[in-house]
Amino acid sequence: MEEIEFLLDEAKESMGKSIQHTANELGKIRAGKAMPSMLNGIRADYYGTPTEISQMATINTPDARSITIKPWEKSVIAAIEKAINDSDLGIVPQNDGELIRLSIPILTEERRKQLVKQVKTETEKGRVSVRNVRKEINNELKALQKEGASEDEVKVAEDKVQKMTDVHIKKIEDLFTAKEKDIMTI
Repeated sequence: MEEIEFLLDEAKESMGKSIQHTANELGKIRAGKAMPSMLNGIRADYYGTPTEISQMATINTPDARSITIKPWEKSVIAAIEKAINDSDLGIVPQNDGELIRLSIPILTEERRKQLVKQVKTETEKGRVSVRNVRKEINNELKALQKEGASEDEVKVAEDKVQKMTDVHIKKIEDLFTAKEKDIMTI
């Protein structure tokens, strides 16, 4: 039935978006190494508009422990510095008038454990998001059955949705495992 295929495609797409979102959130969690993605989501005032730092500056990692931010316009350097200070990065920017340097401190064992907890929280949000997609699609399948779709077709579709859910939750588990290993590796 065409409606059922449409719902299955919708489920796959939505679950894929959940994984992508989880991966993006995990990319923001620093693992002791300097990564430009740490600045994702940090917005600075750019002529009255909150703008991603990556859209107003060149971001480089000259070594494993530092990030440099070179604004395309010197006039926004103070706004970028303020945005970094106001963020939850926990790194004090050093502004030399030309560019901003961020020195990434070495992680303590305690901080590593806190970061792993943060990763667990983000991956759990991802799993919940995938399960919510499953619930939504299953509810829509039941509604189709009430509208006249055959019980067998709906049952087969629900099984496919469950298999899809299992695959996507496994992918989220893999993201967690990789990020945990990255954080705990000294």
